[in-house]
Amino acid sequence: MGQGFFGYNPPKFITDAAKDALDKVDCNQYSPTKGRPRLKKAIAKSYSPLFGREINPETEVTITTGANEGMLSAFMGFIEPGEEVIIFEPFFDQYISNIEMAGGVIRYVPLQPPKNGGTEVSSAGDWKVDMAAVEKALSSKSKMIVLNTPHNPVGKIFSKAELQAIGDFCVKHNLIILSDEVYDRLPFTPFTRIATLSPAIAARTLTVGSAGKNFYCTGWRVGWLIGPANLIHYVAAAHTRICFSSVSPLQEAAAVGFEKAESLGFWEQSRKEMMGKVERFCAVFDELGLPYSKPEGGYFVLANFARVNLPKDYVFPPQVADRPRDYKLAWFLIMELGLAAIPPTEFYTRENMWMAEDWLRFAVCKEDDVLEGAKERLRGLRKYMS
Repeated sequence: MGQGFFGYNPPKFITDAAKDALDKVDCNQYSPTKGRPRLKKAIAKSYSPLFGREINPETEVTITTGANEGMLSAFMGFIEPGEEVIIFEPFFDQYISNIEMAGGVIRYVPLQPPKNGGTEVSSAGDWKVDMAAVEKALSSKSKMIVLNTPHNPVGKIFSKAELQAIGDFCVKHNLIILSDEVYDRLPFTPFTRIATLSPAIAARTLTVGSAGKNFYCTGWRVGWLIGPANLIHYVAAAHTRICFSSVSPLQEAAAVGFEKAESLGFWEQSRKEMMGKVERFCAVFDELGLPYSKPEGGYFVLANFARVNLPKDYVFPPQVADRPRDYKLAWFLIMELGLAAIPPTEFYTRENMWMAEDWLRFAVCKEDDVLEGAKERLRGLRKYMS
């Protein structure tokens, strides 16, 4: 329940496509550095209606070796040493090293957690953007802002009003927007893409996507960026130097996935199934009276363990003993209950770790029997609860 990989295979139409691709000569050789034409066309066709405009597959889409490498390529393509990138806390941890590898300096803006998050069930949407803090993070060196919606680890979908405010801010101050939307096919509430809000915002927005998240195959490492040709050009140039091209047969399989997903009803089925997994798993927190943040999208759940009393005489190893409380909770769950979770202070700077020290993140993208087993283990917390 810790790391966010799927506990089940991609659908058969995807795995069959991967097997078929291995029998094709061209699918076993280098692909063009910007990606296989079939996949770029399939992505453009799938996303054009969602963006409200025709996306040019040749100039406005580039394929990368997973979304993470795509974001690294964006940072390498645009960030000069000393230039600043604004990101929201909690953050996907890979952002940090990727920005620093490019020589960038990070300015952090914490999402404001719900005031009642430690005492009652709240919505992930209750984690709010503080635009005054965003303004405060701005300097003459600011170059880019990074969004993540639906958000990991919170599960928040940024509201249209929040995105409009961020987008207008970026237009005013000439910032590039890198919008990490890898969980975009798993929204449980209305989902707005920042690139659709205005031509001026779209002109500075790079949208990141992931076949691994879309099709349950995180190990395939097939991602992409969509954006204006003048921005995509630099991402593709950096990608060429980082890894030249991405895995050919799995690009081909992802293309088939996009070509067939809509007609097979896969997107809606996937969304409903994940909503069901969230509800199934969170039932144990309702049962135990533990508050949690109900996700608006994606497959992570944050639960608040403030009511769990760790034994005062419990011995933690040195690498855990001096870490925040969520690390101790995570260690305790592993050792005493046999259940893994992620301590979310890992997604915060030291000064803001206090916001997350009572929370743990769980990945629900697992088979239902695994979820039921995890729930049974969590019931073992009753004797430690006040």
